[in-house]
Amino acid sequence: MKLDSKAFTAPSISALLMALSLPAVAGDVSRGKTLFNDCRACHSVIDETESVIIRGGRTGPNLYGVIGRHAGSVPGFYYSTSMVAAGREGLRWNEEDFVVYVKDATAFLRDYLDDPTARGKMAYKLRDTKKARDVWAYLESVTKAH
Repeated sequence: MKLDSKAFTAPSISALLMALSLPAVAGDVSRGKTLFNDCRACHSVIDETESVIIRGGRTGPNLYGVIGRHAGSVPGFYYSTSMVAAGREGLRWNEEDFVVYVKDATAFLRDYLDDPTARGKMAYKLRDTKKARDVWAYLESVTKAH
């Protein structure tokens, strides 16, 4: 099939460029809150005034304020050397990196650091992208609300 170059008008090209620049679909905060129950086994959400938003485990770091935070930087938490290295290399948590990280922490760190020996400490894997976006949306909402 031969394409007619006249079919690609300025408005259609403009519409295509706008569609390509749209952000990914936002997560569902309510669903993320429910999904976070699995995360509670290891993580708490405690604000800067020590108010407990979500009481959870201590195996993982406090996730309050994770949005935009340098990886491996919660004071008093013992991270893997790979996570600390990723933070030093400039990894700041954003939705895209979070979604990939929670699918497989070790694979993410190996790719990010370009180090086949890198290891993450988080064993839990949330492989569903939509669910990971929902958890991110929930964490973002909790941080903004306090």
